[in-house]
Amino acid sequence: MKLVVVTAGLTQPSSTRLLADRLAEAAVRRLAGHEPDVRVIELRELAGDVANAFVTGFPNARLRAELDAVTEADGLVAVTPIFSGSYSGLFKSFFDVLDNTALAGKPVLVAATGGTARHSLALEHALRPLFAYLRAVVVPTAVYAAAEDWGGGQDAFTDGLGERVERAAGELADLLLHRAPAAAEPVREVVPFEEQLAALRPKR
Repeated sequence: MKLVVVTAGLTQPSSTRLLADRLAEAAVRRLAGHEPDVRVIELRELAGDVANAFVTGFPNARLRAELDAVTEADGLVAVTPIFSGSYSGLFKSFFDVLDNTALAGKPVLVAATGGTARHSLALEHALRPLFAYLRAVVVPTAVYAAAEDWGGGQDAFTDGLGERVERAAGELADLLLHRAPAAAEPVREVVPFEEQLAALRPKR
């Protein structure tokens, strides 16, 4: 099982990366016994590659490897900082260069960080619609972490954030463990209209 974490934090250390790590750790705990292979993609390190892909129309080898990892993943954790009430430009650009069928049917946990809780609705107004457009299966619980949620500093967070992390990770794990191919439509016998009509007539 492959779990890919995409984080768009711009600083180092980054609260966005920290939240991404906590979500991945919680998901791995929920997937105990299945030993998921976790891969973290730091978009900060790919900024130039993403820009070049827009200009040339082709991703270079390093970016192609990360795009392939997302495409081949069984599940995705996507975390972005919130700027001006929406996801970062780098975050959006990465998913713009991804093939638009790569996330179809794939379970995705979305999360974001910001300086104030006032921007938490960006998860529902920006991130969820983006991944719905890409036909991903977004888990019900989205996780937002404001500055005040890191109650114990960069190494700990408040109980409220911890509960949201665990709930969202559990939902992602459930999708990964129970997802099954869509059942094929049953083949139905075509009954001529005359026979259908005759069946409705009262018998004498």
